[in-house]
Amino acid sequence: MGEISCSNGIGNGNGVNGKTHSSQNGYRKSCWYEEEIEENLRWCFALNSILHTGASRYQDIALLDTKPFGKALIIDGKLQSAEVDEFIYHESLVHPALLHHSSPKTVFIMGGGEGSTAREILRHKTAVKVVMCDIDEEVVDFCKAYLVVNREAFCDPRLEVIINDARAELEIGKECYDVIIGDLADPIEGGPCYKLYTKSFYEHTVKPKLNRGGIFVTQAGPAGIFSHTEVFSCICNTLKQVFKYVVPYSAHIPSFADTWGWVMASDTPFTLSADELDSRIKQRIKGENRYLDGKTFSSASTLSKAVRKSLDNETHVYTEGTARFIYGHGSFQQQNQA
Repeated sequence: MGEISCSNGIGNGNGVNGKTHSSQNGYRKSCWYEEEIEENLRWCFALNSILHTGASRYQDIALLDTKPFGKALIIDGKLQSAEVDEFIYHESLVHPALLHHSSPKTVFIMGGGEGSTAREILRHKTAVKVVMCDIDEEVVDFCKAYLVVNREAFCDPRLEVIINDARAELEIGKECYDVIIGDLADPIEGGPCYKLYTKSFYEHTVKPKLNRGGIFVTQAGPAGIFSHTEVFSCICNTLKQVFKYVVPYSAHIPSFADTWGWVMASDTPFTLSADELDSRIKQRIKGENRYLDGKTFSSASTLSKAVRKSLDNETHVYTEGTARFIYGHGSFQQQNQA
């Protein structure tokens, strides 16, 4: 649950309830964003301003100007990405799958309405067609208008934006893809996306839409030493029931206050070394990555002993009837306090 708290009062500028306020002529004002990321654990940071709030048919949307992380996109009270570190998430989501594929020409994005995933794919010289399918047109229009960093991607003729449910679009479409990317909202209880993390979806919808040698990759929620058992471990185990080769990996995202996980899967083995990945990065990608290279991916896919043990012992398979959810119920509230 995300909450904006604004406080005004008279004082000497000292912190109140753990919050530090600026002081001018004895007058204090502060504005903070707070998100409950676990029971008994909240993450908060100071705001410069609230740039925009709105609501679509499906979700509440906010764009905040934060002091530590720059502009931050909030959907249903959950932080989706922040300006200063979104490159970690999006480079990790996109580049390992595209680089391990021999020649990725066609890519389908499930979700990804903010445009950052498309931006990273379009840096690949092999990319001929990128389909971004997001259910929420208002989120897509919102991000086009406010996220300047992705405007060039939205104007790229190789990108086709489709407003539809990703499952329905894959099922009715005739085209297959070299890479399919799950850039979906987290599986939250009561949310719209948890059905797109199930075994039946991977087996009957995703896999048949991959070309020979195709690769599927999805964001898979928190992957920290304590948080990885929420959904990361069972998403990984679920994909193992569908694909021959599965690679889980993770990276720390400062604005998420946790390590984040992704899972890559294929029926073709992943055999590239760090040096081979670096060679493909140099040959295929326009511009320089800020985060990911061969050694970084090797490190990211070398999970800690505790997490490896959990993944090895995980038996839960994600289905609609046995779904797991990350903590939080996805509401957004704004409060003003005198």
